[in-house]
Amino acid sequence: MDASFFLISLLNGLSVGLLLFMLASGLTLIFSMMGVLNFAHASFYMVGAYVAYTITQAFGFWVGLALAPPIVGVMGALFERFALRRVHKFGHVPELLITFGLSYIILELVQLLWGRQALNFLPPESLRGPLFTIVELPTSLGLSWGAPPEVCRTVDGALCTQFPAFRAFGMGVAVLMLVAVWLVLTRTRIGLVIQAALTHPDAVEALGHNVPRVLMLVFGGGTALAALAGVIGGALRVTEPSMALAVGAVVFAVIVIGGMGSLAGAFVASVSLGVIESFAVGSDRSFSDFLGWVGMQVTPETFGYALWSVKISQVAAIIPYLLLVLILIFRPKGLFGTREG
Repeated sequence: MDASFFLISLLNGLSVGLLLFMLASGLTLIFSMMGVLNFAHASFYMVGAYVAYTITQAFGFWVGLALAPPIVGVMGALFERFALRRVHKFGHVPELLITFGLSYIILELVQLLWGRQALNFLPPESLRGPLFTIVELPTSLGLSWGAPPEVCRTVDGALCTQFPAFRAFGMGVAVLMLVAVWLVLTRTRIGLVIQAALTHPDAVEALGHNVPRVLMLVFGGGTALAALAGVIGGALRVTEPSMALAVGAVVFAVIVIGGMGSLAGAFVASVSLGVIESFAVGSDRSFSDFLGWVGMQVTPETFGYALWSVKISQVAAIIPYLLLVLILIFRPKGLFGTREG
């Protein structure tokens, strides 16, 4: 394996994993506090990208990044207050159905307001170039900050791989968000009230705190985190109506693998899936190659030859769901979870 391929695959996997975590963290908080699996969570991710794009057109990217999450967070809080709360007493099925319906309503509204075509949502000018370039020569491996150095154009056999600055920025935002959420939940009064409302709601009510309002704020905060991921994901990838569908199923796989309601589990599962999928996508090996390493040769006469000849890159997209099925079979609570549903 080339050193540059390993490093870039690792960094790309970490960036994808951290973006997934930004999205999964909000859903994890909502589930751990309210027991609600919000099927519209990825839709709030999409709305975050579209709202940020609209603000960016008038005021620039940084204003869009700052304003889109709280705007979407308010939308989420209002939905919880006037819709979700009214069906909460009827159990999980009505909750799932109302969030499922909301996801389709949001999709149609987005297409009505912004159209069906992808938007040209670009990162800020200062973050559009490469952060660094990995330079692999026949005899050495080096790193150059900024644009590719002259050696990439003048030396035969030089392999130069760029890592985008905005991708690194997104990774930094995810890490800062993780630290901020952890500090709020463990080091502030509001965090203590939130945790107490989860386990002892009656006692929290007796102390004068409005538990339904706390839950509304948690739901709004979770959707705001989804919108933050949407701003980064929309500018990093593409902003289009299908972007919610592209990540919706994966984020549910993440929280099941990590453990329902476990923030640490969501982090580990997100990063692990991102790295595994990144290496799988870039691999040109087939399953028969792995059998060859253990001394088993695959020939056209071998049973299931067509299956063994499939390249790993061709099945990379199903890896999260394969792990999801295995986790549900052998450890239903997930890697770090304490509850099964």
